[in-house]
Amino acid sequence: MATLKGGEFLIKQIPANEIFSVEELNEEQKMLRDSAKEFIDREVVPQRERFEKKDYAFTEETMRKLGDMGMLGIAVPEEYGGLGMGFVTTMLACDYLSGTTGSLATAYGAHTGIGTLPIVLYGTEEQKKKYLPDLATGTKFGAYCLTEPDAGSDANSGKTRAKLSEDGKHYIINGQKMWISNAGFADTFTLFAKIDDDKNITGFVINRSELENPESLTFGEEEHKLGIRASSTRQVFFNDMKVPVENLLGERNNGFKIALNALNVGRIKLAAACLDAQRRILNHSIQYSNERKQFNVSIATFGAIRKKLAEMATGVFVSEAGSYRAAKNVQDKIDELVAGGMDHQAAELKGVEEFAVECSILKVFVSDLAQHTADEGIQVYGGMGFSEDTPMEAAWRDSRISRIYEGTNEINRLLAVGMLIKRAMKGELDLLSPAMAISKELMGIPSFEVPDYSEFMSEEKAIIANLKKVFLMVSGAALQKYMMDIEKQQHLLLNASEILNQIYMAESAVLRAEKHFSPDSVEAAMAQLNLYKAVEKITVAAKEGIISFAEGDEQRMMLSGLRRFTKYTNNPNVVALTEKVAAHYIEKGTY
Repeated sequence: MATLKGGEFLIKQIPANEIFSVEELNEEQKMLRDSAKEFIDREVVPQRERFEKKDYAFTEETMRKLGDMGMLGIAVPEEYGGLGMGFVTTMLACDYLSGTTGSLATAYGAHTGIGTLPIVLYGTEEQKKKYLPDLATGTKFGAYCLTEPDAGSDANSGKTRAKLSEDGKHYIINGQKMWISNAGFADTFTLFAKIDDDKNITGFVINRSELENPESLTFGEEEHKLGIRASSTRQVFFNDMKVPVENLLGERNNGFKIALNALNVGRIKLAAACLDAQRRILNHSIQYSNERKQFNVSIATFGAIRKKLAEMATGVFVSEAGSYRAAKNVQDKIDELVAGGMDHQAAELKGVEEFAVECSILKVFVSDLAQHTADEGIQVYGGMGFSEDTPMEAAWRDSRISRIYEGTNEINRLLAVGMLIKRAMKGELDLLSPAMAISKELMGIPSFEVPDYSEFMSEEKAIIANLKKVFLMVSGAALQKYMMDIEKQQHLLLNASEILNQIYMAESAVLRAEKHFSPDSVEAAMAQLNLYKAVEKITVAAKEGIISFAEGDEQRMMLSGLRRFTKYTNNPNVVALTEKVAAHYIEKGTY
């Protein structure tokens, strides 16, 4: 059976048995998860204050311990000193190692992701043999030098330059990079510069300890940041730095592609890095609300608090559902390509590239939700939440960066819709035929038959199918009007992105609940609760889009279609669902 294409969820009805979720982890994966959680609870949680006091040395020390455990080499092939585990397992490690402090999460993500993966994916055999064993074991740490003072989102506009030496043996590099994670203790640097007047940047890799002139690579002071305080973040300066020609990474002029593909992996891993943070914030909130007394009763008895806890728990369930669903899609694509004869390096690149739309969706949705969860955690704690003595204050500050790095959430929203449109225009994804079918459907007389929704999750799946029609209706009409100028309509693209994100995540939660849980389960209640909220958000975003570009009969017809496609036959009892979720987790005491 052919694997699903990226973005294809929009035009297909996905059966529950075709999605993957955390309930299906194998024994090896469960052992790794438990090992990661035990390490964090033992080594990191009791030392939380050291991270907040900018103890960079402690971050480095903790990273070395992770290297000793093999946690830094999970995605590195075995022949280069790693564990060579699959994509889902790398997500799992990132999830459970990243939840307590953003400082360690950033150090870990920067090292195992953008610090190591470009070499795994683009390095020559000699480069992989030289650099990967040390990176996989934590003997050396990696940093990734892309951003510059005048080149952030527009990474290809960087001013760092490389020039071939007269003897043709080295590139001489001059320039400046900023916001470089791990810079203070890294030895292996992946960096990007333009050779002469090339159109695109080129990648290079170098060990700081092997530089002919150590003074040619210098650093600014540690940046003082809102959050992730013990994550080493410095400016990096190249001053006639000599890099051997064999250290060029990938092909000349191909650095922008390397950077983009590294960021695609980084986006889905960033979603994973926000998951355990949400769980831990929720668990603290449940525990505090059970223990805190006001008016002689626990605040967990108050409806306003119960509503917050239910929504936080629902957010965790939905975030897990989407993240692990997409991770398995990537893994299946890699396996399919390898089985077809492609080497693993190329297959991994193609696998992640195939699901770039989903990676951007997850990055936006889960990082937004992580920030909201932290904010609600402070609110549950009340005045105590604002104090450094409780974990909420640091959690809120740490979560804020997630909406900025790996591409801001605004850029990722635009990217997801833009990539879908480009795939449609190239004929890789047929969005046009279903969009035209919806136009005909809107012209026809709607059915007044009451459907049979007796089967578990049947109405929810019918609503999701209709929400996909909303996206195709709005985006199809907008594309027809603006054609190639659609990229300039960022307000519209942001509306389309909100619809897209809500569909993917709501479908993931509904299918997870259908596959693994019973109709009366709390998980089913969370999937139904989230879908109701998704319908409301989609209605707002779609209406705003429609009335901004359509007029007259077209506007009236599309608004009528929107009402039809967002209508429940049986409205869920939102308060009852919320209370069911809250009661379950308050009694359980943990997620």
